[in-house]
Amino acid sequence: MALFERRRHSWLFIIWVIVGLIVAWEHVYITVKYIELLVSAVLAVFLWPLVLLHVNFNIH
Repeated sequence: MALFERRRHSWLFIIWVIVGLIVAWEHVYITVKYIELLVSAVLAVFLWPLVLLHVNFNIH
């Protein structure tokens, strides 16, 4: 029974984040430019050896 309740809380958290993203997008806290910068940063963090080899991860 505890496993079922833990899953329900996980789904509630996911729904909470999705609704928050939609509200932030509607109020222009999140823009396409911001998403491009975020994707570039995440790629650079996870693929940092390529950054040292001067690979450019800027999304345009």
